[in-house]
Amino acid sequence: MVGRMRVPLGVILMIYEARPHVTVNAGAFALKSGNAIILKGGKEAKTCNRLLGNLWKKALTACDMPGDAIQCITVNHEDVSRLLTLSDYIDLVIPRGGKGLIKAVVEQSKIPVIKHFEGICHVYVDKYADMEKAKRITLNSKLLMPEVCNAAETLLVSSARAKDLPAIISALRKEGVEVRGCKKTRKVISDILPATDDDWRTEYLDKIISVRTVKDIDEAIEHINEYGSGHTDTIVTENYTNAGKFLREVDSGVVLVNASTMFDDGEELGIGAEIGISTDKLHARGPMGLEELTTYKFIVLGEDHIKES
Repeated sequence: MVGRMRVPLGVILMIYEARPHVTVNAGAFALKSGNAIILKGGKEAKTCNRLLGNLWKKALTACDMPGDAIQCITVNHEDVSRLLTLSDYIDLVIPRGGKGLIKAVVEQSKIPVIKHFEGICHVYVDKYADMEKAKRITLNSKLLMPEVCNAAETLLVSSARAKDLPAIISALRKEGVEVRGCKKTRKVISDILPATDDDWRTEYLDKIISVRTVKDIDEAIEHINEYGSGHTDTIVTENYTNAGKFLREVDSGVVLVNASTMFDDGEELGIGAEIGISTDKLHARGPMGLEELTTYKFIVLGEDHIKES
């Protein structure tokens, strides 16, 4: 009998610049998946994370579990750099924060890293879009939480629907969004700021959106795969063929049809409060839950089985 058994990865080092709820969520995920975890939060929440670390230790000890299975540490950059070399003791590093943090971790680490990089997310309004859906999905993707990594940063619109651009852009501006457009977009709406090549590569995390008018779905997919971060992208369309093409060809962790980018969320996708959203392809992609904190081994159950020569 041959099977596969899920097993923990081992010891995880998580370095993050985020709200202290990550200290609770990450610890719980590590505990449930059988891993030990070292949590290094940002200096802004140092005191809170230290208190949460003490609570973790007390709770684990009270349940007759190792009190150091979840550790919250407050160390300097030199100590973090040293930790990133300890491949004999740490099995995985998860950095979650800004570009500078992730770049530094990747460059210094001697341990495998799963990056939770920036979210340059797109909404593409297809030739066959229902424009009321397009407006609602665009507004929700941009405005529900503009400061999070799955907020839409770029709106792509098929040139066949250029005449409908003013309605969407007007709705965005009414909500206080600064709109930056390509040359084709500014021919339709002249009083918006010009978008530069840098805008297509920018995660604003604010009420700013860049808009590009594209020829068709092929140009939209080409734009997303060139400028996107592999995070979250959605198409608004009533055309089954175009929806399937978008799902197959957009190279991102989460790809949606007729739904807001806000659905790239652990709770919405059924895995709970994710430990983060990976923009890598290996070993995890998209929101990371319990399964992504494990690997597997083959198990074989025999009864005096030997391999013949």
